[in-house]
Amino acid sequence: MTARADAQDTTATPSTAPRPRIWSRDLALVWVVNFCLALTFYGLVTVMAVYAVTRFAVSDSTGGLAASIFVVGATVARLFAGGLVDRIGRRRVLWVGLLACTAVAALYLVASSLPALLVVRALHGVLFAGTSTAAMTLAQARIPASRRSEGTGYFALSITLSTAVGPFLSLEIVEGSGYDPLFWALLVVHVVACGLALLVSTKGEPAGHRTRRTRPGFRGVLRTMVHPAVLPIGLFILVIGSVYSSIVTYLNSYTAQEGLERGASLFFVAYALVMFVSRFVMGRLQDRRGDNVVVYSAVVVFAGALALLGTASADWMIVATGALTGFGFGTINPACQAAAVARVSQDEFGVAISTFFLMLDGGVGLGPVVLGLLAERTGYATMFLVLAAVMVASAGLYAAVHGRRPEARRGRAVVT
Repeated sequence: MTARADAQDTTATPSTAPRPRIWSRDLALVWVVNFCLALTFYGLVTVMAVYAVTRFAVSDSTGGLAASIFVVGATVARLFAGGLVDRIGRRRVLWVGLLACTAVAALYLVASSLPALLVVRALHGVLFAGTSTAAMTLAQARIPASRRSEGTGYFALSITLSTAVGPFLSLEIVEGSGYDPLFWALLVVHVVACGLALLVSTKGEPAGHRTRRTRPGFRGVLRTMVHPAVLPIGLFILVIGSVYSSIVTYLNSYTAQEGLERGASLFFVAYALVMFVSRFVMGRLQDRRGDNVVVYSAVVVFAGALALLGTASADWMIVATGALTGFGFGTINPACQAAAVARVSQDEFGVAISTFFLMLDGGVGLGPVVLGLLAERTGYATMFLVLAAVMVASAGLYAAVHGRRPEARRGRAVVT
């Protein structure tokens, strides 16, 4: 079935028909599995640089490599993960990937040199990308098309919660017991995820995934790595990821410079709370009113957050920036992911999701490099004000690559 046919089926739903359920046993299982995956990622990235410095007596910059090389491995793997998931099967890639992640998690306990640790981190990043792509593809296949945005927002909460729980638990374990107990705890988390993945049914797996062949030639190979239908909105999310990375990277330095450290300590609390609440509202609105009403409003709010940050003179303004960013970026991300998946047929969900996150990760990775040069020349405050203008301009980019499409102007669900 094509994406167009899928969309026609949903819009043809009679207004008297009950709305399909979002949650199912399988979706709940995959939600927990994805939470476990993200929990280990955020739990390790929080302490890995300090661990490398303490364990191997290296410089801070070298220790930072132990944290960032995971992302490098994951970004490279995104090029191949989606096609692999679509060809081999979502559930199979999920379980094999989890099994491999569990084996790699055990290697943290025996990595006795910095080169060994770097290899483990890079390999973990590669496996994380493939496994998380399979989990998200399984989830999308189980979310009703007419409630795609709402369901995507709910599923994305598995990552939102892990960003708060993972660092908190890892720091508590390290401070109380040391690094080895943390590695053992995360190994147990992987084992639990493996067991839960075995309970996920094969429902929704494309019947021909085992025999599907890549189209001949360079274009056929490229299509298994990057889906052309997702690239337009991927370009928009690359810009959004670059802008968001400026806050994550330079917030602490900026607030320390301005004497607003207390506000910075509450920034991500406000960010997480508003993001959590907005997921229960904006996804449903997107399904009923279309992509545009949600994305444009989130772009305006995100631009306002950057403008407020660039002019901040009190702690409350930093906290307010966190709340506005939680609504802005926290809404744009799942909204565009749902729009990207809606552009392809079900048997191409894997490559669509990997393309989306390849562009997002690319923006988050490149943003600090480019924006760091801008901050050196203009200062942090001016940089944030410039990025507020970039966000306003990004609305035009969104309109060009997606906003003018008919499906972006109308909802997927019929109001009952």
